[in-house]
Amino acid sequence: MPLSGTTNSIRCAAKTTARENVHREVFHIEEPTFLSRLLLHVLPKLAALVAFTVAITILPVVAARTAKTTTAVKTGLDVFEQQHFAPLRGKRVGLITNHTGVDHKGRSVIDLLANAPGVKLAALFNPEHGLFGRADEKVSSITYEVKTKKGPVKVAVHSLYGETRRPLPEMLVGLDALVFDIQDAGVRFYTYTTTMGYAMEEAAKNHIAFYVLDRPNPIGGEVIEGPILDRDRLSFVGYFPMPVRYAMTIGELARMFNTENRIGCDLHIIAMQGWQRSEWYADTGLAWIAPSPNLRTLPATVLYPGLEILQNADVSVGRGTATPFEEFGAPWMRGEEISAEIGRRGIPGLRFSATRYTPENGLHKGELCEGAAIEIVDRNAVRSIRMGLEIADLLQKQYPDNFSVERTLLLLGNAATIQNLKNRMPPADVVASWSTDLAAFQQMRAKYLLY
Repeated sequence: MPLSGTTNSIRCAAKTTARENVHREVFHIEEPTFLSRLLLHVLPKLAALVAFTVAITILPVVAARTAKTTTAVKTGLDVFEQQHFAPLRGKRVGLITNHTGVDHKGRSVIDLLANAPGVKLAALFNPEHGLFGRADEKVSSITYEVKTKKGPVKVAVHSLYGETRRPLPEMLVGLDALVFDIQDAGVRFYTYTTTMGYAMEEAAKNHIAFYVLDRPNPIGGEVIEGPILDRDRLSFVGYFPMPVRYAMTIGELARMFNTENRIGCDLHIIAMQGWQRSEWYADTGLAWIAPSPNLRTLPATVLYPGLEILQNADVSVGRGTATPFEEFGAPWMRGEEISAEIGRRGIPGLRFSATRYTPENGLHKGELCEGAAIEIVDRNAVRSIRMGLEIADLLQKQYPDNFSVERTLLLLGNAATIQNLKNRMPPADVVASWSTDLAAFQQMRAKYLLY
């Protein structure tokens, strides 16, 4: 993905030093040899060419990267760190985080809070995938050794993706504040938002202050996509009635949850500095850390909302391969056929090609799958939910015995959308059918935006 930033003008004057009248006695030879001609005539010109090439290609790139690095977005953690965590002084703190909770230097929020003056890090809580972001099953509670200036300290790590998915009263005893710092994916069914919502509810019940250290929405803060979640389908993969792609940061979501769900917790948002709603994660100057084992790349984050809805309908989305969420397939698909057909639909911003792969784990483990690899050619044009609907529409047409669109309801979360797809309504018309609901959501959402 292109790196944005202002590239300063670079002027480079490359001067050659070759002189035609260099005396031969300098080289101690009587007649010019091939080597002497090379040294006298060719190499100076080559050096000038190299200098010119560096000036017009390499240096501008370096300047652009340097400029972006110096103006990188400051996350809520970076801002809180600048404040020396002052609001937490004198408090016993519980921290909800994972491996993505780092500052711009890569330092863990765990270590920073454990060494913050006047702050007592009393407990840790991890979401799905665990404290280190590696687990794909239930996560057990553990004890974690934190390095402090006074020596190592053991802190209990309570799992919020194990026997319970919300903090229990006994886990919160003695805490004055809960701090939430996790990188989200910007997608309704990504469970970190639910973990935050549940924790806010428990904080309110136990009169504990709740701090959210804000982070960028990796797929931007402008494009809203997908149907609104039906109220009767609220679950761990759908905490709030909102679209699949909601274009809000985790801090903005917290504000909306707190008010619209009437949670009423003592909520504090530590806002970012320098983030613009139009920015993709690649534009922020921040290092990307995969928030879960299979959401590894920035292109995958763009495609994830539209591909993940298909997995429950027996479609592999690349889990167990080197490129999860950048391909889809199944043992019952024919790759050449499906890639050609989906390509003919002219889905904006994307290019499809036939692929074959055998997942090492996950759905269809050990089975040869055929399908399509997806290349993003214009990320701003991509509407991943529209892409997912086009794929679903094609699969129910081509493989009616293998693909059931009803099974996408789990994550799409909207019964009317499923019925429209079953009735073979064109995907463009399905998208259009959401317009009234999305307009109402946008109006509500506007009250909680911070940027």
